[in-house]
Amino acid sequence: MFKNKDSIGGTISIVVLLSLVCSLIVAGSAVLLKSAQEEQKALDKQKNILNVAGLLNGATNKKVVKEIYAKNIEPKIVDLATGDYVEGIKNFDAKVAAKDPAQSIAIAPQDDKASLRTRAKYAEVYLVKGEDNQLKQVIVPIYGTGLWSVMYGFVSIQPDGNTINGITYYDQGETPGLGGEIENPRWQAQFKGKKLLNEKGESAITIGKGASADKEHGIDGLSGATLTSRGVDGTFKYWFSENGFGPYLAKLKAGAN
Repeated sequence: MFKNKDSIGGTISIVVLLSLVCSLIVAGSAVLLKSAQEEQKALDKQKNILNVAGLLNGATNKKVVKEIYAKNIEPKIVDLATGDYVEGIKNFDAKVAAKDPAQSIAIAPQDDKASLRTRAKYAEVYLVKGEDNQLKQVIVPIYGTGLWSVMYGFVSIQPDGNTINGITYYDQGETPGLGGEIENPRWQAQFKGKKLLNEKGESAITIGKGASADKEHGIDGLSGATLTSRGVDGTFKYWFSENGFGPYLAKLKAGAN
């Protein structure tokens, strides 16, 4: 291939060729890995949604998870300002949208209980239907700032638009053994049956020391993790106010959705 591969020109040619081949291999691997990573990301999301809905039942097989999800879950896009469903939006990503001025809104400081600064105009919610095709629960995404990280979770709500079926936090970077306990099922179990809103329709969940004395709305905070608990408290106060899912839950309760 090369007339004199021991010459400087030959050496340079070989180096260039090897670099080109390696670049092609790396680029090809990156494309293949990205596809696999995206598929795994989607699968993890489905698992978390099914988990908070109480439908995962220990399933780990990819095919089984996808089958359970397809049978029971109907994703919908909601306009948070109106609470109405929006059609025609594909591949919605709230994290990306929240950073795009065209797809997001700035949150007024006095309203920013979750310390987000901006949020997407829309949110993806997940309707859980039964065998009779009747709505059994709706799952909404929440996130807010804790001590060290942004904490991402899902909340399952009954069709009355107010009663919590369960919650899960699936992505957070809080202190292990302290704030990280927001992922502990025993702590999350406190939320089941609690009411998101008070009689006036205002966001009412409170997380903090001794808060469980309020049987309808109170959750005891995490021991030794006051700032993380405050972050969860702010997250609920924001997302279930008129600035978050309030308009949507009002329409859900009224049977308008």
